[in-house]
This record gives sequence, structure tokens and C-alpha cells, in this order.
Amino acid sequence: MQELIGQVAPRVGVDLAKNQFQLHCENNRGRILWAKSISRDRFLGWCASNLPPGSTIAMEACSGAHHWARKLQALGFLPVLLPAHLVEPYRRQGKRGKNDANDAAAIWEAAGRPRIHTVPVKSPAQQGILAVHALRECYKKQRTAIINTMRSLLAEAGVVFPQGPNELRLRLADALEDASNELTVVARMALQRAHMHWLDLELQMAWCEDQIKQHARCDAQARAISAIAGIGPITASAMVAKVQDFGQFASAGQFGGWLGVTPSQDSSGGKTRLGRITKRGDTYLRTLLIQAAKSAVMTAHKRSDPISRWVVQLQARVGWQKAVVALANKHARIVWAMLVKGRSFDAEHVSQWSTRKLVHNTMQPDMAVSDAGRLA
Repeated sequence: MQELIGQVAPRVGVDLAKNQFQLHCENNRGRILWAKSISRDRFLGWCASNLPPGSTIAMEACSGAHHWARKLQALGFLPVLLPAHLVEPYRRQGKRGKNDANDAAAIWEAAGRPRIHTVPVKSPAQQGILAVHALRECYKKQRTAIINTMRSLLAEAGVVFPQGPNELRLRLADALEDASNELTVVARMALQRAHMHWLDLELQMAWCEDQIKQHARCDAQARAISAIAGIGPITASAMVAKVQDFGQFASAGQFGGWLGVTPSQDSSGGKTRLGRITKRGDTYLRTLLIQAAKSAVMTAHKRSDPISRWVVQLQARVGWQKAVVALANKHARIVWAMLVKGRSFDAEHVSQWSTRKLVHNTMQPDMAVSDAGRLA
């Protein structure tokens, strides 16, 4: 503790693991004070005994990190959760020098950067609904796997059905009862058990979806998001559970960039080059937004609001796929504006920036063509 004199709030880097945690701490002069391994049972007691209240304890945002962050908050410490991909560049030994001690040192180093992005600590309620989302995705993958397995086993006996799970569901019973095909008794029994497993997965997915819909109905933010065309309860629930505090993003553009639906840049020397979307951030949330945008684009021609008209024009100009991604980005920006500014969704809303540009283009018609792409 004598080494900590003069440091109002020391910083400790912790590399979490299943049983053993690696600690790293340096003083203001760069001298290593602690570089030790400690068991998970002794971790909280060690922090309470060796660190003054208000100390920063940095960890990667990995499995169990939010649990430990809540425990540390209760003890009066300041937990900081860092994305793993932002910590890796600070490992002095590079990729080939990865071990617990070097990772803890990299976490300590990254936590001292003033502009590094951190991960907000999730509440147990958030993690509870996210567990339902994760199980639903797991069941969905298992359902796809069992369907593909059943199709391959049937094809081995010369029984082939059209694509789609509904076709398999409707024709499977007849195929199992048909004595003229090459399916043996053991194969028929195996396929029956696979079908039972398929039905059980459907029931488990239905339960998950009921829980998600209930969360979307009860949560005020999720209800507000659900008003946007194309966004259903699953997307609204996941977005609220993943983010919760949308004010952590400084702007709507920053939120879209965090989701990975903005173009990547390869710009230099004053020349701007935009490429494909970055695909950063949470894959599950971005996928749901893209699926919601697909639904909205497919029905945009049936609506007359400004966003739908813009989507129809954009699709005709750049194609269906780019229009879908552009709408997903617009949805992300709308969600941020709604929840940060406390407004409800208005399909007829036109931003002030668009209004000013429209007036400017009306006064200077020659500028309208060049500004049309930017307005989109």
C-alpha cells in the first residue's frame, strides 16, 4: 500500500479466467507493483484489502465480466469493461506473446487511454433477456442442423423432397410409412426420433419467442422502437437489452458506426474512398436490423410516408441489397434520436437538415443533382 501513496485512484488490470485471475498494476513512474495470479474465491477479498475505494479495476468484456463488475461496484470500486479487440494492440509482446500476464498488462495499459471506448455494465435483468435471445439462436441453429441431417439421411435412400422445412414436415410421415422405398426399419426409427427432436426444438423456440414478445410489450423503449416499419418485437427487445442506455453514443451516426452498418473508409491525402460496411459491433443485433430493413423494403411501395418513398427511389437507383443496408442504418439513427430525445416515431417527420437542403436546392436548381445522393 505504501507504493500507492500519491495515487488518488490506482488502476488495476485483471485478466479473467475460469479459476485463476491475473492482476497487473503499476505506479505513476511505471514500476510494476503487482503482477500476480489469484483464485476467483479470493479476488474480491484481495481488492477490498489492498485497494482504496474508487480504484479503477479494468477487465475485458468477456464471459462473467459483468457479474464481477457489479460485485466491484457494490464494494465501491470503479469497474471498466474494455472490448477485447481494443485491448490487443496494447499487448507489447504482440500476438505471439499472448499469456495471462501479458494480457493483464495490456488491459492495464488500454484502460489508461483517455479516448478508449468502454462497455457499460449490464444489469441482471438485461442479461436475463439476452439469455433468452441466445438460447433462441442456439435452438434455431440446432433446428437447421437436424433438418439438414434428416434430408441427407433420406437422400441416402433415394427419398428427396423440395426445399423448405414445411415440405419436409408435410411429406416426412408418408415417406416413413411408404414400404416401397429403401429405408430400413432402423433408419425409420432413427428418423422418427430426429423428427421428435425437431418438434421439441420448435416448442423451445416458441417459448423463447413468447418471453421476448412479453419483454417487448412491457418495456417502454422496446414498444417505442416497435412502431418503426419492419422492426418487430425480437429486434426491439434485443436492441434494448444490448444497449439500454442509448445516451452513451454522442450522435446517431456514432450509434450506426457501432452497429457496423456504415461504410468503411480507405481515405488518404484528402481523397475519400468509401467501401463496404464495416460489420463491426454486435453481429446478432446487426443481423436483426438487416432482416427488419428487408421486411420494410419489400413493402415500401405500399406506403406513402417520406421514408418509404426514399427507399423506393433508392432501390431503383442502387439496387435492393444496398437499399436494405441503407435503411438499416437509417433505422439505427431513428432509434437513437427517438430514445435519446424522448420522441415517439413519426413516419411523416422530415429532418431540419433535409428541409434546409430542399429550400437551398429550390433556390439553386443546378445544385439539386449533386445534393440528391447526399440527401439519400
